[in-house]
Amino acid sequence: MNTDAKDAKNAGGSKYKEKVLKTIEGYSKLSDKDKHCFHIYYGYGKGKTTCVMGLIMRALGAGLKVRLVQFDKGYEGVNEHYAELNTLRKLKDAGCDVEFFSTGCERMNEDGTFRFKNSEKDFAEARRGLEIARDLIENGDQDLLILDEAIAAVVYHLLEKKDIDGLIDLYNKDRRFELVMTGHKLWEGLEEKADLITEMRKVKHYFDKGIPIRTGIDF
Repeated sequence: MNTDAKDAKNAGGSKYKEKVLKTIEGYSKLSDKDKHCFHIYYGYGKGKTTCVMGLIMRALGAGLKVRLVQFDKGYEGVNEHYAELNTLRKLKDAGCDVEFFSTGCERMNEDGTFRFKNSEKDFAEARRGLEIARDLIENGDQDLLILDEAIAAVVYHLLEKKDIDGLIDLYNKDRRFELVMTGHKLWEGLEEKADLITEMRKVKHYFDKGIPIRTGIDF
């Protein structure tokens, strides 16, 4: 049986439609502060930074102002390990309102392995990222602020829990934009502070069968 567009539009889903309309009506009555949300994307699966880069594309496509602060993903001007930043540079040059701040030191060894031990400069760079984030939360004019690997910086002992909790408290004083953080593991009390949490859980990864990270796919 064929159904035309008008019949399809009015068919079924009455409870769902009622819920959506009620949500839309309630949202319209919220203050500007209460309309903005705090997101967390976390877990040991691939896709956290990929996810927020997609969110950046969506926001820029809608004409929003975007600011990105990356922790422990430094760029010394020669070895760019994160290809997505090349795209953001091109978008910025094309007139998109996007600013990004990469903090951290070189972690990649010459043999392709990763340096895990923290140096004094690593700690200093983490503090620099924290200050940039704090300034943007207090004074920035962005519509979307992403603090990539901010939560991971705590797990890897570059920052303390109180540092991130302090940023969240500062944000809650003036929720004039959308805030996003990424990392690997939540700590007690953090879940209650977020409006949205998505876990990236590893089910299967090609690295385990001998395929290394690849340019354009993993970084």
